[in-house]
Amino acid sequence: MALSLTVTDPDSSDQETPTAPVSAIVTAYQRIDLALLTISKLRACRPRPAEILVHVDANQMPCEKAIRQAFPDVLIVCSDSCIGPGGGRNKLLAVVRHELVASFDDDSYPIDKDYFRRAVGLFEQFPNATILCAAVYHQGEVVAPDVQAAEWVSDFSGGACIYRRSGFMATGGYVPLPIAYGMEEVDLALRLHAQGGKILKSSWLRVFHDTDLQHHTSPEVTAASIANQALLAYLRYPPSLWLVGLGQCCKRVLWLLRHGRRRGILSGLLMTPVHLRTHRRYRQPIRSAAVKSYLALRHAPRSA
Repeated sequence: MALSLTVTDPDSSDQETPTAPVSAIVTAYQRIDLALLTISKLRACRPRPAEILVHVDANQMPCEKAIRQAFPDVLIVCSDSCIGPGGGRNKLLAVVRHELVASFDDDSYPIDKDYFRRAVGLFEQFPNATILCAAVYHQGEVVAPDVQAAEWVSDFSGGACIYRRSGFMATGGYVPLPIAYGMEEVDLALRLHAQGGKILKSSWLRVFHDTDLQHHTSPEVTAASIANQALLAYLRYPPSLWLVGLGQCCKRVLWLLRHGRRRGILSGLLMTPVHLRTHRRYRQPIRSAAVKSYLALRHAPRSA
């Protein structure tokens, strides 16, 4: 993949700093120092994104105030209640000014300074891609070389991707969940796949996720991951595939047991009926053939 891009600066008041035609969005909550670091990393990119927007969840005023003081040019969108990262991304994508929207968590940011140049170049080379997904590296992991390679995949990471806004909006966005593990990105990816959208993952894009993932072992996350697996099947699978969904829930519980994450399993099973009933308004089943095609792609990504 030979990438090339001529960037312009139509919106920036700082004419010495080139910008890419990309909006960058960040979802923040209570981790103020990490959010500030992420924003500073985005601003240090060359070219930098044409605009940076941050969603502050659950009325976390100290976080909002710190961002406003440090970066007065950043647009901040707030929510009074906790709507989770997916709900925050829904709000941000509704108000961005550009078709390409690079998404980050408050603890994730580009490894390469020309990340946005590369992203625009990839979208130019693959005009049928709806979402680009970067290679993600966590604390303690060896960062692989930025090889110019790509493949069509089923899923993506919401903290390390770039959306075509029009394609995202056509899906209806995320189901807002305070703890969305097992539901957030996979649900959107499944609906996107059913609409003919495509996700391209490239090692040419690299993102650092500044975490050791220990929070995944909490009982709250364990419980939510079980209930969300059931919710995904209930909302998207036709009744003919509910047994498949049940099997996926069982596999999730067995995986948790094998990895010693017992705390939260019973809570997850008990909360599932209420969880499904609470979110039943989002139910829009997908054709059986589309679900099967999505699951097949998950097991066998295709070369781009």
